[in-house]
Amino acid sequence: MHFTIHGELKEFNKIYRELNDIYHDMALKTGLSDSAFDIFYAIAVMGNGCLQRDICRMTFLSKQTIHSSVQKLCKDGYIYLKKGAGRSMHIFLTPAGETLTAEKILPFIAIEQKSFEDMTPEETRDLLRLYRKYTSRLRENAELINTEVFYENPAF
Repeated sequence: MHFTIHGELKEFNKIYRELNDIYHDMALKTGLSDSAFDIFYAIAVMGNGCLQRDICRMTFLSKQTIHSSVQKLCKDGYIYLKKGAGRSMHIFLTPAGETLTAEKILPFIAIEQKSFEDMTPEETRDLLRLYRKYTSRLRENAELINTEVFYENPAF
């Protein structure tokens, strides 16, 4: 089976993959896996003591991926866990984790912030509005897969 993507969708997919590639390259430059980079990034944004489930929600990574990466980062001496209410586990940076975050993660967050600041407020609003709209429509349409609507609609 062959399906050709045309025009704007082809360009959007290229940009989306390039964006993912930038984040992957940043993780490689820090010597971290993509998931470890995302965990440090999330802790930098949410603060020490955040929960594993909050990192899952922020990064859209699976619970299993976060759990495995957290266990490795604990073993490597970058983070430690403290039990919270119920089964919740709070994540804290060790001094080595704080150093890594300050030296490797915070500069990248500053680069992201500068990239947004390089755009006008209107451009930023438009980018976010349109990205939200596309994501919402994609999620809605993806939920139709394997339903009667999907198979009965010639647009699919």
